[in-house]
Amino acid sequence: MSKSKSKGGQGTPATVALTQAKVDFTLHPYEHDANAQAYGEEAADALGLPYGQIFKTLVAEVEDGLAVAVVPVAGKLDLKAFAAALGSKRAAMADAAKVERVTGYVVGGISPLGQRKRLPTVIDASALDFATIYFSAGRRGLQIETAPAELVRLTEAITAPIGKAG
Repeated sequence: MSKSKSKGGQGTPATVALTQAKVDFTLHPYEHDANAQAYGEEAADALGLPYGQIFKTLVAEVEDGLAVAVVPVAGKLDLKAFAAALGSKRAAMADAAKVERVTGYVVGGISPLGQRKRLPTVIDASALDFATIYFSAGRRGLQIETAPAELVRLTEAITAPIGKAG
């Protein structure tokens, strides 16, 4: 893996955060289909990756406000497990417009890195099973590949089993 600088207009707040932190990462652009509904699956299919190694970034409301969940695209977020990992009683998916306003990213292109406001983050423990994982670079059609430990470190995340079979 090599350090990738933003080239060809691919710089996003997420790639800037990785570059500033001197983290090794690789960008993987792909042709985004405007009609796609399942953005993570679209990315996995376009890049020829197993669904378990590519992660989606979801935002949910907990008692203390918004929080980020990073789970494999193959499954769903277990809201009860997510809430428990954050010491909350309950969690519910956040309103898309509010998520876009708070993170600075559009749905389908939300990265766990480089958000306007740092939110508490929980990464599914399965991420640690891989040498590298893939997640949104901050826009549809662009994925970042890096070591899961780097994502945990940069987001100051908790790791917990928060994903469930889809």
